[in-house]
This record gives sequence, C-alpha cells and structure tokens, in this order.
Amino acid sequence: MKEIVQDGAPVLRQTAKPVPKKLFGSRELATIIADMTKALDRELEGVALAAPQMAIPYRLFIVRKDRTLPPVEVPKGAPLPPPPPAEVEVYINPEIVKTSRRRALVDEGCLSVRGVYGSTKRHQRVTVRAQTIEGSPFERGAGGIMAQIFEHEIDHLNGVLFIDNVVNLIQIQHAPTA
Repeated sequence: MKEIVQDGAPVLRQTAKPVPKKLFGSRELATIIADMTKALDRELEGVALAAPQMAIPYRLFIVRKDRTLPPVEVPKGAPLPPPPPAEVEVYINPEIVKTSRRRALVDEGCLSVRGVYGSTKRHQRVTVRAQTIEGSPFERGAGGIMAQIFEHEIDHLNGVLFIDNVVNLIQIQHAPTA
C-alpha cells in the first residue's frame, strides 16, 4: 500500500504537471485515484488528498465529501446513526477561477505535515474549474470547508504547504490511522 509522503519529500515542493489527455478514462488513472482513495480512507482526520502527497506529480486531488458534513446531533440515550457512505469527489487539472474578496483565518492541518496545526487565511468562497476522470470539464463553487479544501489542495499542486503561511502554529499528537 502506498504511503502519504511527508514534508521534506521533493515532490511536495514541485509544481505538479497536468494530467495528460491520454490518461483520461484509462485504467492507469483509475488506479491512481483508487490508491489515493485507499490512502485517504485510512486517515481518520483526512478530508482530501492531492496526488503529490502520494509522490505522483500530477494536478489531481480527491475529497471525501462525506467527511466535510457537519456532525449529526444525537439525542441523549439514542443510538448513534451509521456514518454516511463514503463519497469521493475527483478534481483533475483544477484551477481556481473565482474567489470571494472576504477571507477568514481558519484552522488547518495536513496529512503530509503530521501533528502540526495552525491558522491560515483562506477565501470564504472559491470556484474551481476541473475535469472528471473521463476528461469532461466542470465547475464547482463552494464556501466554508470546501473552499478551504480547494485552496489547500491546489496549493499542494503548486508546491506550497500550509505551513508556509500558517500563524499560531501548534504541534499535537497525530490521531491513529484506521
């Protein structure tokens, strides 16, 4: 099983290459996405993962959309509901096409910088243009945590780690993997 690379790996500081047209709809691209999904599934705190974090220098990231949902309030004494099913969104050759003027300081961490957390200034709304695994273009706008994810993951594709712009840096013990 492929591991998530950590700060210090050269691939994390390089600008990722666009996914070539010949890979769209291919078994190779499907395998890359499946490997990324398995790696992200093991990370209980993880909501998204960029290809460079798997030592793959392509402009691609995935999001576990089900992990971005607000927690469900359960009445005292009631059984916990089952977790929502895994829902993975794929963004290939993404680019930010629009951002809000308003920015906010948000808490952030990264699977490639284990146990380090801090606050980063991010846009409150972001619109991304990307391609599907088959190569079809799409746009998606989002606010809140999804906007933060878009910026964080596209930073990865540009060789930027959140620690490059963090304030209030703290270190805590990393949660166990699944």
